[in-house]
Amino acid sequence: MGFIGGGPVVEEADARFWIVREPLVYQGDTDRFVVPVGFRTDFASVPRAVVWLIPRYGVYTRAAILHDFLVRSNEVSRLDADGLFRRALREAGVSVPRRWMMWAAVRFASGLTGASAGDVLRFLLVAVLSVSYLAVPVAVVLLALLLFWLVELMFWAGARLARRTAAPPPGPQLQAD
Repeated sequence: MGFIGGGPVVEEADARFWIVREPLVYQGDTDRFVVPVGFRTDFASVPRAVVWLIPRYGVYTRAAILHDFLVRSNEVSRLDADGLFRRALREAGVSVPRRWMMWAAVRFASGLTGASAGDVLRFLLVAVLSVSYLAVPVAVVLLALLLFWLVELMFWAGARLARRTAAPPPGPQLQAD
């Protein structure tokens, strides 16, 4: 099923948290979850180092608010909350790599509580793929910086060689008062 109604109506509480101003309703196959008015959320809890890849809010904002609510309210187990989060991400149209990275992050944050052997294997697979997914842009930037440094070094060396003269370099000019 999925979320019923429009996007969340929230109001900024402070620099980190937002307050839900209209109920957010999620209808599952058998269960219905309602995030109440006044609930505080930080949207997706994304470490600053990867906000460039997964911002704190986006198409997955409602799923993040629902997950925050389910974890804090203890209406379902942490394992079920994480599973519902992944399902809500899929229903929201979040891409497969991002959806699985976000799921792996919440499973890691839970300490893999209640995880089966299959869950642990899925987590490890996604974690390894996510690291490579993050490593590629970092490697490209580092390679570009290294190339830029080498070009800059060649120009510096060329300019240094071109300036060689028989006379010593000029000294500072002192003015007499």
